[in-house]
Amino acid sequence: MSKKGFFSWFRRDKEDAAAEAVQQTQPEAEAKVADTVPQAVEPEAAVDTQAVEEAAAQAKAEAEAQAQAEAEAQAKAEAEAQAQAEAEAQAKAEAEAQARAEAEAQARAEAEAQAQAEAEAQAQAEAEAQAEAEAAQAIMAAEAAAEAEQLQPEPQEKPVREGFFSRLKRSLKRTSENIGSGFIGLFRGKKIDDELFEELEEHLLIADVGVETTSRLIAKLTEHASRKQLKDAEALYELLREEMHKTLAPVSIPLVPENAAGPFVILMVGVNGVGKTTTIGKLAKQYQSQGKSVMLAAGDTFRAAAVEQLQVWGQRNNIPVVAQHTGADSASVLFDALQAARARKIDVLICDTAGRLQNKSHLMEELKKVVRVMKKQDDSAPHEVMLTLDASTGQNAISQAQLFQEAVGVTGITLSKLDGTAKGGVIFAIADKFGIPIRYIGVGEQIDDLREFNARDFIDALFSQDKTDNS
Repeated sequence: MSKKGFFSWFRRDKEDAAAEAVQQTQPEAEAKVADTVPQAVEPEAAVDTQAVEEAAAQAKAEAEAQAQAEAEAQAKAEAEAQAQAEAEAQAKAEAEAQARAEAEAQARAEAEAQAQAEAEAQAQAEAEAQAEAEAAQAIMAAEAAAEAEQLQPEPQEKPVREGFFSRLKRSLKRTSENIGSGFIGLFRGKKIDDELFEELEEHLLIADVGVETTSRLIAKLTEHASRKQLKDAEALYELLREEMHKTLAPVSIPLVPENAAGPFVILMVGVNGVGKTTTIGKLAKQYQSQGKSVMLAAGDTFRAAAVEQLQVWGQRNNIPVVAQHTGADSASVLFDALQAARARKIDVLICDTAGRLQNKSHLMEELKKVVRVMKKQDDSAPHEVMLTLDASTGQNAISQAQLFQEAVGVTGITLSKLDGTAKGGVIFAIADKFGIPIRYIGVGEQIDDLREFNARDFIDALFSQDKTDNS
């Protein structure tokens, strides 16, 4: 080994030793530094953490404060909005209530004004109606008084049969021109054939004898003519007379108004205008002239003239009349009348009833009620239900008879106004169809012109050939 080489080696060893010493001391230094660094860093880190926490807390507080502020602001806004909405709703409700109140007040005022106007108009109408009714009632009362005056019998001798028969012939003049004596010209000088029967049928129908009754009469005459081989038409005339008498004979039954147990009650029925009230007055006077005590009941409470007329009859003939105000209950009036008649021991009580046909069912129910009420006092009352028919109405009298017969059971008929009508043949149709007794016939205006019906007298007058009576 050279000298240079030794020193180089020695220096390298020395360097290696130094490097090794460095290597040994470096970890220690690093460890020492490592020990000193945390000690230095820890205070700084603590400071930073506190700052972060404080910042976070502050941020959180600020966020919470902001959230709270926003919530309060929103709540305030919502409260204000709700308050505004409630205020608007209340204002609207108040406005609507006020408008409604104003409308109701206006409607009430208008209704009151209208009601007042209507009340004034009604009061005026009622006043006018009352004035008209009073005027009409005064007129009707005057007419009733005049009619009652006209019907007062003049002092005269008791009429004999011949006098009445002459009046009957005159009264039946127009009817006899179609049937009865009017047939003599039809039969005289004729032969019995189909043409004759056709002419006879036409005459009977024109006189309102009715289809059924006419057919029956023609059939009877045809049978007689064939069986007896009649050739002379005048012989057929006598057969016709007898057949017509046979039609009326079964209903020629006079009324005997007697009742030992109390008043004999006659319930008068019939439509307005047939002469029902006038017939009542005539019957009352006739019964009174026979020595019977009579009472009248004004049951036609819907017609002031009927009540007035009966009252006039009563005053003139000293006959008591039971009446109430117009529009009173008819059954109540007749109940009171029957009670009064029983208490006074009256012989005959004649009861008037309404005759309105505007409402047939109502009229019939009213009559049924009257009968029921009467039977509460006397089970046998009324003892006669007398239907008044106007002969001049012709076949309408048939429908009226049917109506009243179904409602109250008619027991007797008075056929009025036979004088002056060509339709008197309806008496045959009534007798043939219903078989109800025909009690009276009216052949004029006087009291004595209401007579008991007698079939033989009627046929004799109808077929009378006295030229003076038919001129």
